[in-house]
Order: sequence, then structure tokens, then C-alpha cells
Amino acid sequence: MTSPQLEWTLQTLLEQLNEDELKSFKSLLRALPLEDVLQKAPWSEVEEADGKKLAEILINTSSENWIRSATVTVLEEMNLTELCKMAKSEMLGEKEGRRNSMQKQSLVWKNTFWQGDIDSFHDDVIRRHQRFIPFLNPRTPGKLTPYTVVLHGPAGVGKTTLAKKCMLDWTDCNLSPTVRYAFYLSCKELSRMGPCSFAELISKDWPELQDDIPSILAQAQRILFVVDGLDELKVPPGALIQDICGDWTQQKPVPVLLGSLLKRKMLPKATLLVTTRPRALRDLQLLVQQPIYIRVEGFLESDRRAYFLRHFGDEDQAMRAFELMRSNAALFQLGSAPAVCWIVCTTLKLQMEKGEDPAPTCLTSTGLFLRFLCSQFPQGAQLWGALRALSLLAAQGLWAQMSVLHREDLESAGVQESDLRLFLDRDILRQDRVSKGCYSFIHLSFQQFLTALFYALEKEEEEDRDGHAWDIGDVQKLLSREERLKNPDLIQVGHFLFGLANEKRVKELEATFGCRMSPEIKQELLRCKANLHANKPLSMTDLKEVLCCLYESQEEELAKVVVAPLKKISINLTNTSEMMHCSFSLKQCRDLEKVSLQVAKGVFLENYVDFEPDIEFERCSYVTLPSWAQQDLRSLRLWTDFCSLFSSNSNLKFLEVKQSFLSDSSVRILCDHITRSTCHLQKVEIKNVSPDTAYRDFCLAFIGKRTLTHLTLEGHIEWERTMLLLLCDLLRNHKCNLQYLRLGGHCATSEQWVDFFYVLKANQSLRHLHLSASVLLDEGAKLLYKTMTHPKHFLQMLSLQQCSITKRGCRYLSEALQEACSLTNLDLSLNQIARGLWILCQALENPNCNLKHLRLWSCSLMPFYCQHLGSALISNQKLETLDLGQNHLWKSGIIQLFRVLRQRTGSLKTLRLKTYETNLEIKKLLEEVKEKNPKLTIDCNASGATAPACCDFFC
Repeated sequence: MTSPQLEWTLQTLLEQLNEDELKSFKSLLRALPLEDVLQKAPWSEVEEADGKKLAEILINTSSENWIRSATVTVLEEMNLTELCKMAKSEMLGEKEGRRNSMQKQSLVWKNTFWQGDIDSFHDDVIRRHQRFIPFLNPRTPGKLTPYTVVLHGPAGVGKTTLAKKCMLDWTDCNLSPTVRYAFYLSCKELSRMGPCSFAELISKDWPELQDDIPSILAQAQRILFVVDGLDELKVPPGALIQDICGDWTQQKPVPVLLGSLLKRKMLPKATLLVTTRPRALRDLQLLVQQPIYIRVEGFLESDRRAYFLRHFGDEDQAMRAFELMRSNAALFQLGSAPAVCWIVCTTLKLQMEKGEDPAPTCLTSTGLFLRFLCSQFPQGAQLWGALRALSLLAAQGLWAQMSVLHREDLESAGVQESDLRLFLDRDILRQDRVSKGCYSFIHLSFQQFLTALFYALEKEEEEDRDGHAWDIGDVQKLLSREERLKNPDLIQVGHFLFGLANEKRVKELEATFGCRMSPEIKQELLRCKANLHANKPLSMTDLKEVLCCLYESQEEELAKVVVAPLKKISINLTNTSEMMHCSFSLKQCRDLEKVSLQVAKGVFLENYVDFEPDIEFERCSYVTLPSWAQQDLRSLRLWTDFCSLFSSNSNLKFLEVKQSFLSDSSVRILCDHITRSTCHLQKVEIKNVSPDTAYRDFCLAFIGKRTLTHLTLEGHIEWERTMLLLLCDLLRNHKCNLQYLRLGGHCATSEQWVDFFYVLKANQSLRHLHLSASVLLDEGAKLLYKTMTHPKHFLQMLSLQQCSITKRGCRYLSEALQEACSLTNLDLSLNQIARGLWILCQALENPNCNLKHLRLWSCSLMPFYCQHLGSALISNQKLETLDLGQNHLWKSGIIQLFRVLRQRTGSLKTLRLKTYETNLEIKKLLEEVKEKNPKLTIDCNASGATAPACCDFFC
């Protein structure tokens, strides 16, 4: 058909439409993916055109193939049966076969795109992933068995688009010399079908091939089956692997047919391409054999940046909008979906055009989606009913775990298609042109936002919920852990619901749509979160969830009420979003006393990336900085805000930083807040932190910190001279009130220990010293002896766990204990002192020894030293606790010890050792000891593989 003939046919068809039908035709036409020339043409001309003029515009701006396909598609949508038949007859003719099937698949592929999408970006994403699909890659080595490829990824990142493009390439005659067939099986549509045969299943969209199905299926090696959206197939667990069959003529439920295909019982030589969201991967693993998994990531950061530049046109505006989206990690992650990028660009561009500040909009996803929704309609539009209908459908679909709704769903909810027309015209909702009668939202995240809106909207008194078949849980059920485990999509709904509790957002919604928000929703949210505190202490996962919800609300008063019961928290920061959430809520927690902090690798990058050492970062603009440096600057800005918590909350006394990957800059920022006079920390524990130089910076921050009484520094500490000098300055400072010092993992030299213990002698505040897992050696014990015997030293508790002390070191310690020193607690666990026990016994026999607690756990003690120990226990009147656990005292040693203890009542209250209770003599002696010493507790099972913590002993 030549162009004049096509124009005459198109004009004839359009002139038969009345005014309302022509208006609907234009509206549906606009929802199709328009060709470039028509897309750039002023749409006002189209809206004003009559049938004849519209035909002329389409002929001048679009290709013949597009006009033919689009006209037939729109007339089918309008259910104009006679005109549709005429269009097919006059415009498409009766051509069948391969060319028509390719055109049909091409239209299916193009209809995947949303209004506002740019084909070139889809092409880039498709090409990036398509090279990994083996059956389309000519370089892939031959394979005897057919391929099963699984495309998986979050919603909206292009899995369906990629799958449909694969169909097109599979059947492309330019790529394959033989005829090949591709069948598209949409699970969202198949979930509504009743029992049928496999032949009927694949021919329902190809009636022209019905007679050829047997011959086509006989060549299964030439067939590609695309099973799209397996997660949309709502079936009971195990339904896909039951009653599988290989007969494509046999009537079976659709899930059985799909299960038979995936298990390769049906057409085992066919090539399979499956798309799914991650939640269905576990079930899929039970079905497919030797699958190739390909994660579809959607837009990468470079894609998003290019998309913003293309959408805005103005580079400054584009980069400002892009940085605002990137400043919100959760929103930026959603931006891997092209539809979300389009929402962000559309919203922020409109704000900039109006001269508004777009920064507050991007603080939360709720704020962004709310502004997008309200910007599509004029204020005072009085669209409460339409918005209510849309949010109802969103909630119904989400609770049923469906992103696609059918006409039956509309009917069951009492929603008319006319109620949704405003949202269809604005691309918030889409009517699928492949799966007839199906509706889907612009993106899953927007469906979740609308579901939250369903709960937030005030319900009319006459609204009869029982009049329709709804299956939507209440707020308490929505926020329950059980429901979220069954349906993870509900988690984000809870976040949005807290976001809609914000007073400013409520006013914006009410002004735009003329609706009223529920006044009870905030109290209902508070009741649900209060239950978390009432049942048991918050787990780290629950705490993160609560903090995320409160941040989304941006309501400080709400945050104050929810976090008020918190006295201590343990938080593991894995990304910048969690940092923002903590900063917002914990600043409102005035009674917070303890923070236990862990920072995962990747939050700060400064010390963990390779970069050119000659880069002068001070002279770089933000845009010219390396991407890792830009990311680090954003992280440090948020970290600065988070660290202000320690200098602004006067009740915060205890900070623990453990297993953390910090950076030089982040450590300095934290130390800056610790040094401020408004910081009242009393107890600080730094354990296993990198970089190693962090310990030096912390020591510098603690010098002169009058409030600090307890300090722990453990890990791989870079024990160089600067670190030692700073630690000595800390102890020497006249403002030092340190009472507890714990140092672990130190490898100091003898000279360094000399300096340390010299300063320690002058310190009069220290009462507890722990040098666990440090290379102290016997020389260090000798230096420690001089410190302990200093007349102005008041050390009471000393732990030397695993410090490489031997018999020689015990001599120095024994001499110190006999010189009336103040030491009452001594822990020598994990030192191979062996024969040094009898030297320590000499100290125990001396009345000047003030020891009350002695711990010798795993010290290689031998049985024949038990006689010396027994004698010491007889004469000692002060020792209350003795730990001999994990020592092989054997039966002879235990018998000697028990014989001594049964003779008299001593000061000993707790004895820990491994006994042999099955031995009759030991059993009898044990009973006699308990009878003689009723206040003595004997722990006979102290043989654990690891030493208990020091605090468990010094109690």
C-alpha cells in the first residue's frame, strides 16, 4: 500500500469516529511509544485536529509500519470491532508467516516502554546484559543441552524489556538462516487462566499459527520460550513440581504446564528464558536444571547521570538534580529503574522552573513521590474519589503480591475504569496493550506509596468495606514482622506511611485533592511501635527499621515519643542512609546513655582505594574529583552530623566503637566532637578499628578529658613512639581521672614498657589495668613490680591474660604482692607459668598479700603443685575466689586440694576447676568439703575451650 492509499484509509477510519471516540483515540495514541518526529511535534495540534487533519499529521510524522500497528492497536483498545476488522483488512491485509510474527513481536517489545523513556538508554542497558546471554552470542561455544537463562533483579530495571528484545533477535531472519519461533508467556496474564493444553496456551496470542502448532513443536530446538514474571504466578508452594507431564495436548492447570516446561518434561530441547524478581529465585532453583543466572541491574550511575543530562538539557540543573537524588542513598538505589529516574527528573525540573528549592523534596522518597503526584494536578482539583480508588487498587494488589491488576480486580473493588482515566493520562497508571485488561503502576515503589496513602486517607462514614472482596490488612498487620516475612513488599509501605504522618505533607495532599487525611493514623503508628519496646529489647534489625521510619516522617516530635524509652543502642552502619536515619532520630533521644557502633567496610573509602599520590584534592572542584572522593565527601558530611550526637547529648556516657572500617578523616571528625567541653563521655571502648593510626588520634583526643574514667584500646595497634608518648601524656595529664585502662594486642618493646610504667607510677587515679594479649614478657613483669610497689600507686585490679609470662615473671609479681601493695585482683590466665605456681603460693601465705581474687585459667598447672596451693589456702585469710579452670590437675591433684579444704573453714567462697565426679574418692571428698565449708561454691565444670571475659571473673 502506497502512502496516498494509507492516508486515504486512515482518514476514512478516523472520520467515522464521533467526537468522544476521536478524543479517546488521541489519548490512547499518546500512551503508545511515539516515533521521534511525532514525539517532538506540538501535541496541541493533535488535540485540536479532526479526523482528516489527524490522519495528515500521522502520515507526515510517522512510518507506515508504525501507523498500521498503532491504528489497529488503539481501535482494539476502544473495542470498536467493525472498524478494527476494517483496519486489519485494509491496512494489514491477510499477510501471515514470519514477517508478521516479527512485526508483532516488535510491537510487543516497544510496548514495554513507558511514556518519557528514551530508547537509546534502553538500548545501552540491553546491550550491556545481552552479551552475557549465550544463545544470542555467536562467540559462545556450542552446547549439547539447551540453555535455561534466568534474568533476575528488582522491579522495573528492564528484565521484561531485555527478554522481549531477545525474542526479537531470536526470530530475526538476518541473524539466523533457519526459521525460529519465540513464544511470550506472561505469568501475570496466565495466573488468571483456567486449565488448558500447552498447545492452547501458546497459541492463544497466535491464532494464525494454530494449525501449524504440531509441526512447530516438533522442532523444539528452534523454539525460545520466554516465561516473564515468574514471581507474578500466584500458586501454592510446590504446585509447579506436582503432576508434571510431557504431553502438550493434555489439559492441565497452567502452573502444571509451566512447571513441566521448566523441569524440561515438556519440550526438553527448547531454549528457556525466565524473568523474575529475587523473591522467587528459591522456588525456581527447585525447577530449572543447570540455569545461567544473570542479574539485571538497570541504570548504572553513569546511565542515570546521562539520563538527567538528556532530560534537563541544562547541565547545571541536571547535575544539581542528580546530586540531590544521589544524596539520598535509598532514592538513588531506586533510580536503577528508568521509571523512577523519570519521576525524579519530572518532579525536580518542574520545581526548578517554578523557582522552588528542590533540596527538601529529595530528603525522603515519600517527599519526592508526594510532590510528583501533587504536581500532576492543579490545587483544589477535588479528586478525592479518584485518588481513593487508585490507592485502593494499589493496596489490594500489593497485599496479593501483584504488580498487575485485571478488570476483575477493578470490579471486585467497585472501581470503574473511568475513575482511573486521569491517572492513565498522566502515566501514573498504565493499561497494558499486550495483556488485554491489565493495569500496572509506573513502578512498584509508587504502588507502595499509594498503598500507604490508602491507609492515611480518612474513610467516609458510608464507605462499606464489606461490600467488596478486599483482602487488605490493617495498620497493625501491615507493620507486623510475620506479614513482612511473607510479603517483603510491605516493608516499604510502612516507611511511606510514616512519611505521610508529616503535617506539611498532609496539608499539601489535602490542598491538591480536596481529601482529608486520617487524624488517627499517627496515634496508630505510635501504638504499633510502642509494642516493639514493650515485648523485648530491640534487635539491631528492628532498631534500623524504627529509625528508618522516623527519618521518613521528618517529624521530630514523633521521633521524640518513639525513641524516648531507649537508654542504649547497638547499631551497625552499612551505608549512608543508615547514618542519616540515626542522626535524625537519636538526636531526639535525650535519655540515651550508651552507643555501641560498628561501621562496615565501604562506608568510608579514603584509606581503602588506590589513587594517584600527586592529586591535589584541595585544588579540585567537586565535579573533577574522582567518584570515590565525591562519595567520601558525602559520607563525611553525614558522619559529621551523626558525630554531633556525642557533643550535644549530656546524658551520653558510654561509647563503644568495634569492628569498624573508619578513615583518617572520619576518625578526626569523631575525635573533634569528643574533645568538646559539651561531650560528657565517661567510658570509651575502641576495639579492632582500622586504620591502625586511629588509636593515636583517639589518644590525642582523650588527653585532658576530665570526664573520662574508663578507656579500652584493643586491636592491631600501631605501637610506635608517637602513640606511646600520647598514651603517656594522657596518664600524666593533671586532669586525668582515668580509673580503668584496658590495652590489648600491643607489641611494645622493653624500652617502651619502661616509659609506660614510669608514667604509670605517677598516676594516682588508675585502679584497674588490663594488658591482655600484649607481649609483656617477664621483663615487663619486672617493670610492673616497681610500679605496683610505689607508695603512691593504688592499683587494685590487674589482668595480664596471655602476656607471655613465665616462672620468672611470677617471681616479680610474688614479691610485689608480699610488699603490702593495694592489688586485690590478679588474672594470669593463658600464661604458661607452670612451676611459677609455688612462687605465687609464697605470696598467698604472706599476711601482707591483699589478693581476694586470683585467676589461673589455662596456665599449664601440674598436679604436684596442688600441695603447695593447699598449704597456701590454709594460711590465707583473704582470698575469696580462685579459678583453676582448663588445667590438667588430674585426680591426684584434686584429691590433694580437697583434703586440705575439708580440714578447716577458710575465706574462700568460689573455686573453679575441672573435677572427676565419677571417681568415688573425689565424690566423697567433695561432699566433705561442702559440709565443712557451706559458704564455698565449687564450679566443677570450669573446662571451657575459651576463657571467660575478665569482667566475669572480677565481679
